Amino acid sequence: MGRSNYLAMKTDQDGTDLINQDLNDLKWVASFAAIYLLILDRTNWKTNMLTSLLVPYIFFSLPHGIFSLLRGDVGKWIAFVAVVLRLFFPRHFPDWLEMPGSLILLLEVAPGFFAHTLRDNWVGVAVCLLIGCYLLQEHIRASGGFRNSFSQSNGISNTLGIIMLLVFPVWALIVHAV
Repeated sequence: MGRSNYLAMKTDQDGTDLINQDLNDLKWVASFAAIYLLILDRTNWKTNMLTSLLVPYIFFSLPHGIFSLLRGDVGKWIAFVAVVLRLFFPRHFPDWLEMPGSLILLLEVAPGFFAHTLRDNWVGVAVCLLIGCYLLQEHIRASGGFRNSFSQSNGISNTLGIIMLLVFPVWALIVHAV
């Protein structure tokens, strides 16, 4: 009789790990695209977009390592310095620091329900998708059409940045829906 071989069923853990790694990479790309658009709007490339919507987008799409770093003691000190500068030295607080300061404050004071439950859920992904769709629609409308959004001097970079904002939530919803 000897040795008998049995067929063992295993779940495809490698495929799940690869998909989760892809989603993590897309989170990095989406976060950097949102930060890029925020910086682009605060420099000379003024756009007609409502870029304050990028703050909640960054909140929901920021990778876990950076999120936990900014939500910890480092973020508390940055928020403290930002509030002190804004309150006591308003003339020395530049306008371009308004949105990053509000992002740090949002990261610090957000309740745990938003910071841990909704952020790691399909609700946070849906919020990112809604923000990305709204920003793309407003950018196309402000450019005078889809074709013009790619032909203007700053239109290409803005359009590609907004499209990168859409890739992460669409892919995350497709993967988690299946």
